[in-house]
Amino acid sequence: MGAMGRLFLRLIINAVALWLTTLILAPHLRVTPFAPSGVLETIVTYLIVALIFGVVNGVIGSLVRIVALPLYILTLGLLALVVNGVLLLLVAWISGLLGFGLSVVNFGWGILGALLLGILSWLIGLVLRPFTGGRRR
Repeated sequence: MGAMGRLFLRLIINAVALWLTTLILAPHLRVTPFAPSGVLETIVTYLIVALIFGVVNGVIGSLVRIVALPLYILTLGLLALVVNGVLLLLVAWISGLLGFGLSVVNFGWGILGALLLGILSWLIGLVLRPFTGGRRR
């Protein structure tokens, strides 16, 4: 599988993890699809929100992690929960500007949603590792 195929599979994994996260934390995290909100529109909305999350996490998340490295060390990594929660809220804000997408009730649910999203994404990626071309340990 080429690099583009792995990237697309990673996008689908994140979209499925986001879907499962919104099912588990249903009233507090939800995704509003764009009109007319059929099945296809819902799937595309999850893919768009997963793409936004990937870009935000890859660009802004990496920058914040580098700048805040001393605080990560000082808090023994617990700051990662807060940073991931803020990044999820940022994704909700960006997708809200588009008129559809992710909505999070408050910061606490953002932290819990980011934690659950990370765990589910990791588990799905672990199951699909033979298809992503990842190395085994």
